[in-house]
Amino acid sequence: MGLLDGKKILVTGVLTDSSIAFHIARLAQEQGAQVVLSSYGRVLSLTTRIAGRLPHPASIIELDVTNEADLAALESRVRAHFPDGLDGVVHSIGFAPEAALGGNFLNTSWDDVSTAMHVSAYSLKSLTMAAKPLFTGGGSVVGLDFDATVAWPKYDWMGVAKAALESTSRYLARDLGAENIRVNLVAAGPIRTMAAKSIPGFDEFEKVWNERAPLAWDVTDPVPAAQAVVALLSDWFPKTTGEIIHVDGGVHAMGA
Repeated sequence: MGLLDGKKILVTGVLTDSSIAFHIARLAQEQGAQVVLSSYGRVLSLTTRIAGRLPHPASIIELDVTNEADLAALESRVRAHFPDGLDGVVHSIGFAPEAALGGNFLNTSWDDVSTAMHVSAYSLKSLTMAAKPLFTGGGSVVGLDFDATVAWPKYDWMGVAKAALESTSRYLARDLGAENIRVNLVAAGPIRTMAAKSIPGFDEFEKVWNERAPLAWDVTDPVPAAQAVVALLSDWFPKTTGEIIHVDGGVHAMGA
């Protein structure tokens, strides 16, 4: 038996086969889940192509988490594939304009900051609430995070957005617990994904992890983080919510 036998999972953010989201979808299928992916606009073709590399076919629905019409249509779009609803949702979504990264923190405009906050943090609430009618008897929402307890070089307003993401997950956990909906995050160490390539100075993160991780860290291996997400989607964490699981080789626990 697999950890996710019989479960139906929505996975966002599958763009390349190096992404954590892709490996979450792959492992979820291997552990017995049925998976539906979401994508939108110009990246839809990327998701469609990469979906072909999963062990089993996965349907793709249109979803832009900043688009109210898409959010309102999420339930019907998912039910077209899973009439009985969902057991879990993976939030693998983040974006900050170039001006909000790279050492420009003091000069970034509110327009750019608000975009980063909307896409990277508020979308956890938007997605969770849009998916809420699909949960029958409870469910698991798991988001991908990057440790926001400290200020990182060049990460700037994305770091602030991740702090907001962490706080949002706690409030969602508080307000949805009565409906047996768990909300947790996995804070992964740096992985060479498409998103990472957009961060100026990403090599600096790699250097820090090589020096400080008690457990050897591989920036090309998204599987450990994906495994943690799959575990949180499963029934093995029935009373865990509002938690941040660090899958970073232990760096978060080390001093200077």
